[in-house]
Amino acid sequence: MARAKLAIDRQIDPEVDVTGTLRQLDALAARIKARFPATATSQTKLQLLVTSLSQPGPWNDYRPFSYDLDDPFGKDIRNKLLSTYLATRRGNCVSMPILLVIVGQKLGLDITLATAPLHVLAKFRNDQGQWINIEATSFGTKGDASYQQELGITPEAVANGIYLRPLGRRESVAVMMNTLMEFYREEPVRRMAVADLVLQTDPKEITAMLHKGGAYYDLLKQRYMSRYRSPAAIPPEERAEFEALSEGNRTWFAKAEALGWTETTQAQDVNYLQSIQRTKDAQQGGR
Repeated sequence: MARAKLAIDRQIDPEVDVTGTLRQLDALAARIKARFPATATSQTKLQLLVTSLSQPGPWNDYRPFSYDLDDPFGKDIRNKLLSTYLATRRGNCVSMPILLVIVGQKLGLDITLATAPLHVLAKFRNDQGQWINIEATSFGTKGDASYQQELGITPEAVANGIYLRPLGRRESVAVMMNTLMEFYREEPVRRMAVADLVLQTDPKEITAMLHKGGAYYDLLKQRYMSRYRSPAAIPPEERAEFEALSEGNRTWFAKAEALGWTETTQAQDVNYLQSIQRTKDAQQGGR
């Protein structure tokens, strides 16, 4: 998973040092493993993994990892690169769960990625075979019901498995490729090609469906909406492609909606930003 993530990141920033970053990950995992008691259960190992990332100590050179409150929506795409997170120790809901899962797997834990609307989390299977959600942005746990309520996840979305299911390794790599689709947002043909690759790997990857639908719309804007005042003004010889792009846009959003996807509301965004501000205020008040 580390090599896959870094291969994706290098498409965004060719200067990503793959070999050096792999060494950093191995060193971090080795320091954490050294903290494990000889008879440690998987739950104990998970707790030590979480505290080794979130609390300062020699295991992380006294530089703990934390959530980047200045970029809560991860708008700076380079903040989602693994090498950036290792350097700055400030992450988001992409870099934080990915690091947690990569290091956790190096330590032999049964841990993987899962998704929620505009969000990535980790799932850990304990010795009793129970899956537990790990909210990597806060280094805590959260139940499925909390995610459903806070993020507006519909019962249909859960039943159809587009959110909150533990992902296999190939499906996890597909999730990591969402960052690449964001990077190609202004290049709809490339964006669509990456979405197609993701959907071949995981036909239920809802973000790829939305990117593909959005790419069709961007092609409509580039080729027709920017040139003609209305569809009626499009020359007959160009109408077939216009209709095909329009149908592609409608189809992929309809597929997402049929699986239970709903668009994030403005109220949800406002509530999220308010929670970020409360956290900032609490941190400043404690200084």
